[in-house]
Amino acid sequence: MNPIRRWLVWLSRIHHCRGFGIQSPTDYAFVRYVVNEHWPYYAYGQLRESDWLRQKLGRLYFRLANWRQPEQMEPDSYQRYWQAGCRKLQFTADANLRQVQLAHIDIDDQEAWQRLVPACNAQSVVVVEGLYHNWPRWHALMHDEHAGTTFDLYYCGIILFDKQRYSHHYIINF
Repeated sequence: MNPIRRWLVWLSRIHHCRGFGIQSPTDYAFVRYVVNEHWPYYAYGQLRESDWLRQKLGRLYFRLANWRQPEQMEPDSYQRYWQAGCRKLQFTADANLRQVQLAHIDIDDQEAWQRLVPACNAQSVVVVEGLYHNWPRWHALMHDEHAGTTFDLYYCGIILFDKQRYSHHYIINF
């Protein structure tokens, strides 16, 4: 993504900075201290990338793993970030996970969504990449009956499955 487009995206979402307008204390804390945390973490020095977007997403995934502390997930290209955030995390290629704690899928991978949803519970978090490459698909995932709260970060989306809480769809300036 060229720098001009990146700035335009950031400016178009400026009124969604740092959790402004979020009424739920839980969602506010998640956005403020996980999604948009700006303090340097202990592993940032060793988790450097040449591509700014890959590094930005990788650091978010590191913070998500640090926050959720999952025991297992399927391997992906951000494996070292997930592992740095949670040392006990085991990667398994098992397509039939009994319980999804944290998952990372591409927006176009409908099979992965169909496979993951039955294994999701109130503690599950699914990260979806490529939202604006397939906006109708993201819209369908946001309004899926299993999805609870969703966070649109432009570069990726985060879906929480806690149905005990009020469902809300947030746009976040990430």
